[in-house]
Amino acid sequence: MHTSPRKKYVGILLALLAVLIWSGNFIVARGIIHQVKPVTLAFYRWGSASLMLLPFALAQFKKEWPVTQKHLPYLFGVSLFGIALFNTFVYVAGHYTTAINLALIGTTASPIMIIIMAAFFLKERIDLFKTTGVVLCVAGVLFLLAKGDWHNLVGFRFTKGDQWVLLGAFCFAVYNIMVRKMPGGFSALNFLFVIFAMGALLLLPFYIWEVLYSPPVQWTGNLVLTVLYLGLGTSVIGYLCWNFAIKTLGAGRTALFSNLIPVFASVEAVFFLQETFSWVHVVSMVLVFAGILLANRKIFVGE
Repeated sequence: MHTSPRKKYVGILLALLAVLIWSGNFIVARGIIHQVKPVTLAFYRWGSASLMLLPFALAQFKKEWPVTQKHLPYLFGVSLFGIALFNTFVYVAGHYTTAINLALIGTTASPIMIIIMAAFFLKERIDLFKTTGVVLCVAGVLFLLAKGDWHNLVGFRFTKGDQWVLLGAFCFAVYNIMVRKMPGGFSALNFLFVIFAMGALLLLPFYIWEVLYSPPVQWTGNLVLTVLYLGLGTSVIGYLCWNFAIKTLGAGRTALFSNLIPVFASVEAVFFLQETFSWVHVVSMVLVFAGILLANRKIFVGE
């Protein structure tokens, strides 16, 4: 199906907005490990997102109920990988590894998995420009991981948390491929409401188990704002933007934008955690941006 250049530019802007919002998710995952358990945090996120969408999506949900019933197995798969598992694994990983590792490892692995899956299952062609773009994106992230010295990669070891992040990256890759094959008849709003609500329901029994065997959550004003940020920002707004980008740019191209998450997260760390912004971050940004532009060359030259 032909997509207009204007629509593709909108897709690029929305993909950028999504990764900008999502970059904060990794900081949250690490920052509140002593306040909320991982499954509980995931349940609060998707439960609050579902409640926020309910008044706006209810009419569409009733109207599209026949098509929803027809595609329940598909919706179950999308909810399982993209909602219930992906972020829960990231929140579990936050208990074992640093925020920067969460962002770096997850965003390095996921685009590669998505592009390979897209080539096999969606028959998306991997040309020279896209391949070079992927290499540049990965090089940029690895440069950031190595802190500007490639020798630092020699002694790098995956921790238990890093392994959880890789599982999360795989789940996000599967989600991207499944969204690209979304059946017709779904509005964007109803689709998100259904997968969010279904994801929360999938997490419910594990949430109950965690509540029974963990200390009660000590609510504060900052924690309430954090849950609202996760529910409205990283869930509703982020997923609406990302899903539109996938539909217009394709799963493989859209996946490359996630390489910007560790770059954005580094900038956010300067403002929120008073970390130092160095030349390493500049070089990493240049490599990642160059990779994204090269992989999306056809959009920018109007081919």
